[in-house]
Amino acid sequence: MQQYTAIIIGSGFGGQAAAHNLRQIGIDDFLILERRPWIGGTWSQNSYPGAAVDVQSPLYSLSFEPYPWSQMFAEQHELVEYTKYCIKKHKLADKVRLNADVQQVQWDEARKLWVIDTATQGQFLAKYLINASGPLSTPVIPNFKGRDTFQGTTWHTNNWNHDYKLAGKRVAIIGSGASAAQVIPAIAPEVGHLHVFQRTPHWVLPRPDRVFKPWQRALLGNKLIYKALRTAIYWELELRMLGFKYSKLGLHLLAQRPAERHIKAQLKDPKMQAAVTPDFTIGCKRIILSSTLYPALARPNVSLHTKDDGIAEINERGILTTKGEQVDVDAIVYATGYDATDGVISYPVIGQGGTTVAQYWAEYPRAYLGTMMPGFPNLFVVTGPNTGIGHTSAIFVIEAQMEYIRRAIASTEKKGAKTIEVTTQAEADYTGMIHREMKKTVWHWGGCNSWYKSKSGHVIAMFPGFSFTFRQMCKGFKPAHHRFT
Repeated sequence: MQQYTAIIIGSGFGGQAAAHNLRQIGIDDFLILERRPWIGGTWSQNSYPGAAVDVQSPLYSLSFEPYPWSQMFAEQHELVEYTKYCIKKHKLADKVRLNADVQQVQWDEARKLWVIDTATQGQFLAKYLINASGPLSTPVIPNFKGRDTFQGTTWHTNNWNHDYKLAGKRVAIIGSGASAAQVIPAIAPEVGHLHVFQRTPHWVLPRPDRVFKPWQRALLGNKLIYKALRTAIYWELELRMLGFKYSKLGLHLLAQRPAERHIKAQLKDPKMQAAVTPDFTIGCKRIILSSTLYPALARPNVSLHTKDDGIAEINERGILTTKGEQVDVDAIVYATGYDATDGVISYPVIGQGGTTVAQYWAEYPRAYLGTMMPGFPNLFVVTGPNTGIGHTSAIFVIEAQMEYIRRAIASTEKKGAKTIEVTTQAEADYTGMIHREMKKTVWHWGGCNSWYKSKSGHVIAMFPGFSFTFRQMCKGFKPAHHRFT
């Protein structure tokens, strides 16, 4: 059984940021556990056609590691290259244990250590445990009637079947969110016929992408210029929060009206326009950036099925619609999302007194600064409850959490303490504030039922405010909100 000062679960951007911050406070005795046979997170896993980031790359990157991106919105292959670049530069490969699928973690009160059980790599001990497995790591496939009877080929976008040749095939894609919006334009020209089963339409805005010229990429290599561009992009995106929370009129004029114009500009058929127009306020669900989705839906070899023509059941040959139409297909692609709310941590976590995170989250997921919970000493959750962001870079929020994690661990070490734990009162006060503020946001009043909500109906994916506010809260570490032993 191997013991470390800290163990990080997940080798994506969250895990890499955690490793960097541990080293900043002099901790190099750490190990990264990665369940897959390769290093990297979401972008190494999600290799579906058309996969790309929907936040400008100079901002959707680690602040301490600038990169000469080839275009404003990086595609998946370049994000993988960036991941490998960061891993190599910061010499993290030797710190990663691959094929280490965590089965359970349990707090050992006597030793004041976390015991981490893996499926094939044995058991590990750690003083500090940082979960950076990510919110988009547990794919969900709805239990459609007859799902297992289909005789063709099926897969989730999270695990794209690159061996399957799409050319000339009849394909059904189920889902209409961000992944589907990228896959549909990418495969529509190749397949024989594409049936899109849209559960709920999303608001779509044009994607302001651009390819950087060689001299522009060279400028991105300058840290000062890179930082200036990041800052400009950040504040432009941060203004969106004004509409999401503070100005319904502004949201309508600056976002929903342009989205409505985008529909009319790209789709001439009134029936198609109606079919893709949501019945909720823009921002209530994730806004999709695409200049190619609507033209793809209008192709002659693409059929759009709406909720009035949805899935009654799946059978051996394909899909029977609610209108009684049989749609025969060769393959079904599930673009049905992830368990990003109730399933933030995909393995059992057992804390003090045998209490599990699942029990603590029985009503809904909650955590102080989205990061720490009473009863679970020395445990930090990256991208935990209410740390999602609907208007800017998720990596910015991850690095904000690192401000808190770094300060918490440094304070514990400085005191010579064995544990740090947030108090029950501090967590309750924080969570109460979060849900009071949430009532002011479009995610609460916007009229949709999104993955931002848990089964309880609470919006637990998003932070109800400006991202710089969250970062300031994380930087202002409050010892009085914690118990040291």
